Amino acid sequence: MSMLTPPGMGGKYRITGDKYPRMRRPRRRGRLVFALLASVTALGLVGWGTLQLIGIFTGGDETASAAGPKADCATQASPSASASAPASTTVYPRPAQITVNVFNATPRAGLAKKTADELKKRGFKIGDVGNASAQFDKNVDGTGLLLGPTSAVSTSLPVLGTQLAGAEARADSRKGKDVDLIIGTGFKSLTAKAAADKALAALGKPQPEPSSSKKAC
Repeated sequence: MSMLTPPGMGGKYRITGDKYPRMRRPRRRGRLVFALLASVTALGLVGWGTLQLIGIFTGGDETASAAGPKADCATQASPSASASAPASTTVYPRPAQITVNVFNATPRAGLAKKTADELKKRGFKIGDVGNASAQFDKNVDGTGLLLGPTSAVSTSLPVLGTQLAGAEARADSRKGKDVDLIIGTGFKSLTAKAAADKALAALGKPQPEPSSSKKAC
């Protein structure tokens, strides 16, 4: 029995020859792979952090923030284009195309003729002139009452209204195109010609739509 035969084997199992298995430690490939991956991840994080620091110190964030307001200004500039769009397409007649009947509903004599003469100087055509009917006599409290057909409410009456501030405009059932100016008890005089001409000129101009406040660009 050889000296390498374990005791108790009874010589059944023998180790013969000059070669025998060597006892080696198991290879630790798993640990090596894990260590390699950890190193790569660490290098990647270091590189990303370096890029962030470079961006901060070179003003990368300022460039991005500077682009922001420009985009906002471009967005805010578009609504202002709508301000130039006409608010209305109404075509108002000229004073020479409007025939006005002037009636006095006050106790003061001579107001109808005086007012009619002044309207004529301002380019209006004059129709009937006299005292108001019983329906309106001493029953018009304001500066005056403007009456006309339904079609005149948005055409002739606004033009006539520029000559008498505070006058009420109302439609009636008439069929003609003539309009009435009924002088009320609150009447003192027609609107000053300069102010009336300015109001008449503004009447035919489109009004811009109100725009929201914008940031300074």
